[in-house]
Amino acid sequence: MCAHGPFVSLCPFWVAVLWVAAPGCNEPSPVRTEASETPPADPLEGLAPWSDAWVLAHAPRYLEDDAARRSGLEAALENPENLYSRARLGAYGHVERGWDALPEWSPPTAPMTAARAAAFERGERPTLDGLAPIGARRAPKRWEDWRALGERVFFELPLRSEPFWEVALRDPARGEALGVERAPDGSVPGLVVMRDVDGRAAVGITCALCHTARQDVGGVPTLVAGRARRRLDYGRVRLAYYEARGAPIDPVSLRRWRSWGPGRADVLEDVADVPIAIPDLWGLRHERRLAQAGTLRHDSPLALFIRQETQYIQANHHHTRPPRVLMVALSVYLYSLDPPPARASAATPARLARGAELFGTERCARCHENEALAGDRVVEIGQIATDPELATGGARGTGGYRPSPLLRVADAAPYLHHGAVPTLEALFGTDRLEPTYTGGPDGPGPVPGHEFGVSLDDADCAALLAHLETL
Repeated sequence: MCAHGPFVSLCPFWVAVLWVAAPGCNEPSPVRTEASETPPADPLEGLAPWSDAWVLAHAPRYLEDDAARRSGLEAALENPENLYSRARLGAYGHVERGWDALPEWSPPTAPMTAARAAAFERGERPTLDGLAPIGARRAPKRWEDWRALGERVFFELPLRSEPFWEVALRDPARGEALGVERAPDGSVPGLVVMRDVDGRAAVGITCALCHTARQDVGGVPTLVAGRARRRLDYGRVRLAYYEARGAPIDPVSLRRWRSWGPGRADVLEDVADVPIAIPDLWGLRHERRLAQAGTLRHDSPLALFIRQETQYIQANHHHTRPPRVLMVALSVYLYSLDPPPARASAATPARLARGAELFGTERCARCHENEALAGDRVVEIGQIATDPELATGGARGTGGYRPSPLLRVADAAPYLHHGAVPTLEALFGTDRLEPTYTGGPDGPGPVPGHEFGVSLDDADCAALLAHLETL
C-alpha cells in the first residue's frame, strides 16, 4: 500500500464586474474596480486541518480546477527525477493531452458473490447479467455519503481485468492456498465480474484484493477492510494460470513471479519491477508521507486524490482514466478506516511501562512520531540501514524510507518495505536474525535490517516487544 511539501494556496480570481443599466437609464453603467472588489472567501478558512470538512473542501479544486491538479501533483512528488514522478509529470495535468485526454471509464461491474463464485467452480463463464456501473457522477454533499460511495469503489471498481484469478475461483482449495479469501457471506472480496474495455465479460481486481483480510475480532470471523492480505501470493497465482492452460512461461517472468512470495506485489509493473510488502491502510489521515520510500508528500488531500487516479490509469495500462468523483470518494473511505482492536497483552504493567519508556528513549518515537505512529519525513538510507533497493532505485527512490505506521504492528508481519523479516523478534528481538529474502533476479541473499533498538538486553527487548503488541 501507495507516501506524502507545500501545496499551492487558493488564489483569488479577480474579475471586474459591469453593472448593467436598467432599460431607459441614461447614466453610463458604472464599473467596479479591482480595488473595490472583495476577494472570494478561502474555503479552508476556519476549518481544522484534516477534519472531515477540511478534506471535503479540497474536492472542488481537484474536480474542477485543471491548474490545481497539476500544481498538486508537482507539490506531492518527493523526488521529481524518479520514474514514478517522471511518468506523472509527463502525462498528468495537461488538460487536453496525456492521461487527461483518456476516456473516462467506470465499467458495468458486480461483486463476486458466493453464487457467482459457485458458477465459476461449476466451469461456467461469467455473463454480463446484473452488471451496472458505479454511479454518482455528481459529488455527494455529506461525508457519510462520500464514504458510502467510496466503500463501493474500494470493493467494486476494477483497476483492470485479470484472467489469472479464474484458476483460484474454479478450484477454491487452490485459491485458498494462494490467499484468495472468502468473506463470512461466501463472497470473494477483491474480485468482481465486469464488462472489459473490449465489451466482454471478465474477472477484475479491486483495491480489496490486497487490502482486506479475514480476522477473528472478538472471536467473530470478520473481514477487516484496510488490513493487508499477507497470504496473497500474486506471483504464484500467475504461475498457476499458465500451468492450468499448459502455456509456456518465459524464463524472466518465471523467475520474477516465483521471487515475489506471499504478501508482496507490484501492480505498477510498467514503472519497474520492485515488489513491496502490501501495507495496511489505517491512519492515512495522519501520515505526511505515502508509500514505503516516501514517494509522495501528503500535506493535502489532493495528493491522495491524484495518487488514486494515476494508480488506476497505470493499472489499466493507460487505456482509460477513472471518474474523479469516484477517486475523491475512495480517498474519503480510506481516510475513514479504523484498525481493529489492539491485542490484549499478558505482560505485567511494569514491563509495559518499561517498554513504553524504551519506545521513547531508543529513538523509536523520534521517527514514529505522528498519530499513526509513522514518520513525517523520509529517513535517509544511511541512517535506517536497511535494504537500499527501493530507496535508492530509479523507480520510486527518494534516498530513504518513511518510517512505517506502527498501528497494530504486532499483526503486520512480515516486516520492512520488502517483507523480508518474518517476526518482530527477528527484527530486533532475542531471536534476531540476519534475514534473507527471495526477491531479486539473483535469488536469495542477505538483507540488512532495521538497526534501531538492536543493542537492548534481553529484558528490555522483551519489554519493548510487549509495548509494541499494544499499539
